[in-house]
Amino acid sequence: MAFAAIGAARPLEIYFIDIEGGQATLIVSPSGQSLLIDTGFTNFSGRDADRIAAAAKDAHVKKIDFVLITHHHSDHEGGVPNLLQRFQVGTFLDPGPPVDADTAKLKTYKAYEEAMANQHREVIKAGATIPVKGIELTVVAAGGQVIDRHGDANPFCSGIAPQASETAENARSVAVVATLGKFRFANFGDLTWNKQLALLCPENRVGKVDVLETPQHGAEDPKAIYGLAPRVMVMNNGPRDMAKGWKTLHGSPALVDLWQLHFAIGETEGTNSPDTLIANVDEPDEGKFLKLSAEPDGSFTVLNSRNKYSKTYR
Repeated sequence: MAFAAIGAARPLEIYFIDIEGGQATLIVSPSGQSLLIDTGFTNFSGRDADRIAAAAKDAHVKKIDFVLITHHHSDHEGGVPNLLQRFQVGTFLDPGPPVDADTAKLKTYKAYEEAMANQHREVIKAGATIPVKGIELTVVAAGGQVIDRHGDANPFCSGIAPQASETAENARSVAVVATLGKFRFANFGDLTWNKQLALLCPENRVGKVDVLETPQHGAEDPKAIYGLAPRVMVMNNGPRDMAKGWKTLHGSPALVDLWQLHFAIGETEGTNSPDTLIANVDEPDEGKFLKLSAEPDGSFTVLNSRNKYSKTYR
């Protein structure tokens, strides 16, 4: 009976939702509790909230327990008002008030603040845990700070110089690691080059992960990220959103596959993954998602909802 119960346990499920350039990632633990990382854009007749709702329906999620806003840019927090028209949310988490002076980038923050008047909101800090039952969720960076713990030396840090300037709000992105048994998943929001170095060099404070959702929608990251040794990366890019980072990411020594939410239109040959690993190939697209199902033994499967292709990683 015990073996039957274990076999019937629900896996950890992660939905990478196409919102055409920003981020919306739904994590559903074996307990059924959920965490939504970012909400995509506002407007588009509620397009992004509808796509989140479609993923939630597939996951049999009717209430979202936690919403984590990694930082205050319109492609990450803009969809909050639309989301609240469709879902009850338990707790909102974010790194605190924005610091960018660019009012265009912060045009959705006012609407976010207004929505929070009737919501439970908490400021999250590096080192905190998010209490989603059934998994461990650790905040490894937030508000411009990184987690205060030691890690193994990262051999990929050698010769990497800091960048001269970075977007202040992106640098405050919340980065999290989700753990179920031997399986580990990392999401860094739009964490910038210099903050990645602070987190990963000279010591890797994160450790190794099985799956990495690429920071900044596929922008170029320092090769220090190779120290995470992901077997799979998922790129939450839009059709015209993927920058020059594909080749760098694809060069990670431990990488088996790089899945994409969208075919990168206009990119040169050799900077898109095979068609089977891409959720959306046209512009405008149908908003197909990628779904990951993970087991405590470290094995996981990724499913492409567009073509029903799936691949299991032992």
